Amino acid sequence: MKRAAWFGLLLATSLTATAQTGATHELDSIEQRVLPCSACHGAEGRATREGYYPRIAGKPAGYLYNQLQNFRDNRRANAQMTYLVQRQSDAYLMEIAQHFAQIDLPYPPPEAPRAAALVLERGMKLARSGDAERGLPACQSCHGERLTGVAPAVPGLLGLPYDYIAAQLGSWREHIRRAQAPDCMAQIAERLSADDVAAVAAWLAAQPMPADTHPANTFTTPPPLQCGGLMPTAEHAP
Repeated sequence: MKRAAWFGLLLATSLTATAQTGATHELDSIEQRVLPCSACHGAEGRATREGYYPRIAGKPAGYLYNQLQNFRDNRRANAQMTYLVQRQSDAYLMEIAQHFAQIDLPYPPPEAPRAAALVLERGMKLARSGDAERGLPACQSCHGERLTGVAPAVPGLLGLPYDYIAAQLGSWREHIRRAQAPDCMAQIAERLSADDVAAVAAWLAAQPMPADTHPANTFTTPPPLQCGGLMPTAEHAP
């Protein structure tokens, strides 16, 4: 899609969202400025049925900020996202991140399982226990015991569609997606087989959200790997 057409879509989506909800905002409020995000991420960032666009509402602010930086600095590949943020300051990216992090919305039911029982069992083992023989830590050792993320910068893995989880793990395996160095997810993805990716994505997507859907406030034990994305730039926090 050409850039002019893309911005036309964003503007139309912004106007439509305002008309449908009856919402009124100050002309230059953060609420008004992020309305175009609903074109892909759904109203208020709650996601849409298109599986490749994840929910951003309620994600840790540090995580959202890091991802906006990664798109701007070409560590993540999405032409529209890169174009939208390439001239934005760190302070403005943090403002956007904090806006969506503060949105607290209910989650939809999980997806129906897409895999056989043995595949789901393999996915559960990777998520809960990892695979020590291949140096694979459990997903919950970084993403929290409830798999809902850890503040300030680790995202939750539940409430995401299979397509998105599988696509992102595949992007790390193929060296398409990167994060701040040291890139711990790139190290983990290199040790995952394609079958591992399918198994863990299928199991995670089929899990219901726990009673407490919010990110944990801190790690119960130190993360098993050094991750450059764990500490967002603090000077831009209010």
